[in-house]
Amino acid sequence: MAPIRRLVVCGAGLIGGSFALALKAAGMVERVVGVGRTRSSLERAKALGVIDEIALDWASALHGADFVLLAMPVGQANAVMAAMAPHLASGTVVTDAGSTKRDVIEAIYAHLDGHLSHVVPAHPIAGAEKSGADAAFATLYRGRNVVVTPLPENDPAAVARVREIWAACGATVRDMSPQDHDRVFAAVSHLPHLLAFGLVHDLAGRANAEQLFSFAASGFRDFTRIAGSHPEMWRDICMANRHALTAELDQYLGELAYLRALLMSGDGKRLEALFGEAREARNRWAEKTFPS
Repeated sequence: MAPIRRLVVCGAGLIGGSFALALKAAGMVERVVGVGRTRSSLERAKALGVIDEIALDWASALHGADFVLLAMPVGQANAVMAAMAPHLASGTVVTDAGSTKRDVIEAIYAHLDGHLSHVVPAHPIAGAEKSGADAAFATLYRGRNVVVTPLPENDPAAVARVREIWAACGATVRDMSPQDHDRVFAAVSHLPHLLAFGLVHDLAGRANAEQLFSFAASGFRDFTRIAGSHPEMWRDICMANRHALTAELDQYLGELAYLRALLMSGDGKRLEALFGEAREARNRWAEKTFPS
């Protein structure tokens, strides 16, 4: 497996920065160039050793680049791809780390239509509630899934290259259609974030918020951990996948209505049965996904 000679990372924070650090640790990259909205964040990434070089424009960033990771919030996809398109060489492999795929793929067809053979969409299923270069670490992707959603126009060699690079980060690479991707992650990722943000916002807006938070303990901490995530990133994700997310929210509202009915009727037997089924499903998933 040949190392990347010049890797360009757009968004050198938790996701992009961890990608760069993982490849450095694996000896799979010679030089990492960072591109971003603010020079201060890029300077911080360089000081931390996440990137080796700062590029203030796409022409200099892409000169001699053989691999590009787009790790900015998905709401920036159109602007970023439009800016990079005139400077992208024909053989440069491009992938992304976006949590939604329909909108990213639309941007690819709109702005990188001359490079479709080498632009391979992907999504690493990893993250944390912290953001920025300070949050990046080399083992973020170890043992985690990365979903690749190839385009019909993709060169098989480019798809294979994206797969092997993510594998070099320690990830398990899986394929999925963009449509299935957005439906699945609306349910298991986007909805939980929406609910966590909503609960914390609700409690914080109450007259006795200070009292409520003073008694919140580990259960509240665990349930709401992801409400500490990057607001701009999650705004973009929720808006981009709002149709699938709304369908999942409607499904969940039905579950809440059923739970409310059990409480109102005092049906403890059925409530306990529901809790038991949920517990078994959750534990099966946890034991399979995070074996001790």
